[in-house]
Amino acid sequence: MTEQEGSGTQHRTVLLKEAVDALAITDTRCSGWYVDGTFGRGGHSRRILERLDAQGRLLVFDKDPQAIEVARAWARTEPRLHVEHDSFAALEQVLARFGDQRLQGVLLDLGISSPQVDQAQRGFSFREDGPLDMRMDTTRGISAAQWLAGESEQNIERVIRDYGEERFAFQIAKAIVAGRALAPISSTRQLAQIVAGAVKTREKGKDPATRTFQAIRIHINQELAELEVGLAQAFERLAPQGRMVVISFHSLEDRIVKRFMGQHAHVPQPDRRLPLRAAELPQPRLKLLGKMRPSAAEIAANPRARSAIMRVAERIGAQELPA
Repeated sequence: MTEQEGSGTQHRTVLLKEAVDALAITDTRCSGWYVDGTFGRGGHSRRILERLDAQGRLLVFDKDPQAIEVARAWARTEPRLHVEHDSFAALEQVLARFGDQRLQGVLLDLGISSPQVDQAQRGFSFREDGPLDMRMDTTRGISAAQWLAGESEQNIERVIRDYGEERFAFQIAKAIVAGRALAPISSTRQLAQIVAGAVKTREKGKDPATRTFQAIRIHINQELAELEVGLAQAFERLAPQGRMVVISFHSLEDRIVKRFMGQHAHVPQPDRRLPLRAAELPQPRLKLLGKMRPSAAEIAANPRARSAIMRVAERIGAQELPA
């Protein structure tokens, strides 16, 4: 998808060709099951479907009702496409309905899409004033305004510090609590102004509210928790030589992805003095295939791609599905 802020451009899928190429949908793998865990506006999904044969299947997830509306419109004329209005963290539960399928590839394009950022009424951006919502799924959960109205100063500080990596988290949380005592914080402009008043120094080229908006959005949508769950479920469902492709847009996401892939690619070596046979030695379960960033040309054409990083790994060996 895209990072949080940038110019109000039309949505462009980041690393479009590179991500789909990384799934390695060859002639021998085009009949398998694939997952696009973040449908967005279907950029990656369209390319995946172009490479599948008539027996291939693509399962797509998205929490955004607008994205799901687009996906369901496709599915009415595309029998290979299955659409789920849910987080990709529900992968295990959904696959159980399809006979516990093994997956040839999983693609996760994290973050939020340009339509979400550019629609002021969604409340993700401080560029234009709008209701302080920030929910990816507007049909459930509480909005950012509701959360800020009732949360303790300590928890607001923790979220802004941990999810925004904001060094002025204490001052911002204190200002939010003081501000809501005077009037409800119900708009993006209100919150941005409160943050601007609390942040004494600004990072060059970055609005002082950027980190706070990112942090609250991540918390409201439970993005990091869902990423950890989704990665684990996707890994367990990957077939041998199945690919996992993940595009992240900030360090917190990428850290989780890097750690997860690394844990399964590198195993602790046992004491050499132990009498173990080769078959008894722990074996890696993923093979790291590298990482990639957008080219200078892509960043020039789409500035929102500038912080993207894609990591690719492949499943090693066969393993029974969990009971």
